[in-house]
Amino acid sequence: MLKSVKEDPNLRAFLSYLFVEKGLSQNTVKAYQKDIESFLSWLQKYHINYINLTEADTNKYISFLFESKLKSSSVNRKISSLKAFYLFLLKKNKINISPVAEIISPKQEKYLPISMSEDEVEKLLNSPNLSKEIERRDKAMIEMLYATGMRISELVNLKLVDIDMQRCVIKVLGKGSKERLIPFGESALESLNNYLSDRADSASKEVFLSNRGSKLTRVSFWKRIKVYLLRENMKNSISPHTLRHAFATHLLNRGADLRSVQLLLGHSDLSTTQIYTHIAKQRLGEVLKKHHPRG
Repeated sequence: MLKSVKEDPNLRAFLSYLFVEKGLSQNTVKAYQKDIESFLSWLQKYHINYINLTEADTNKYISFLFESKLKSSSVNRKISSLKAFYLFLLKKNKINISPVAEIISPKQEKYLPISMSEDEVEKLLNSPNLSKEIERRDKAMIEMLYATGMRISELVNLKLVDIDMQRCVIKVLGKGSKERLIPFGESALESLNNYLSDRADSASKEVFLSNRGSKLTRVSFWKRIKVYLLRENMKNSISPHTLRHAFATHLLNRGADLRSVQLLLGHSDLSTTQIYTHIAKQRLGEVLKKHHPRG
């Protein structure tokens, strides 16, 4: 029978290593856990011990993933998780050679993130009814997402001590427990002040609370976003994360450089931010056409 994480010392030690030594977030560690557990479940069907895994076994698993209609990006993530796991086993002398070290990741499809126009963002921002307390909270959250480009997980984990209301700057704890400072504008400040005045009696350290006064979850806020999408008859493909893409897109459209956007988004690698370069190229083309004498 397949061992659970608690029963398997190697897997338990690996996940602990990711969280404690590598400093990865709980969500990232859970993603590794899910990938590896699904792999072990597949191995169990064929009575294969992961310690004795061969490269041929790995190739069969990758074929199985594609037959399951997974995207290349998902397959790549699972391969990456396995490589990290077997590298850990190698370092701990549990195996002599990694059976996945030479596996070549499939070419990943290039895609552009779903974004929103400035008019669509404005429509969403104006949707909450400010006579209702819960919608004042939602307004503040939407404003802060768009003003800072934060991830939704970073927003719901925001503490009161992380916000400098005088300087309009927030301290965000991002992936890998890396901190960054992000400025925000007057509109977000006004909405935040309106919301905080509603919860003045709360002793909670978290900024955004549920109706019961507890920490708001990502799922709960996503449900609230759906309320406004339905109210404004906007496309269902929009999510809280779409506001992060809109933040980056609109900054580049208005002349921001890619490096600055990278720092604001908290991307450790500029290549991650480069999915937005099509926007910069488009903007440069429009500038050339508008201002060049032979444009």
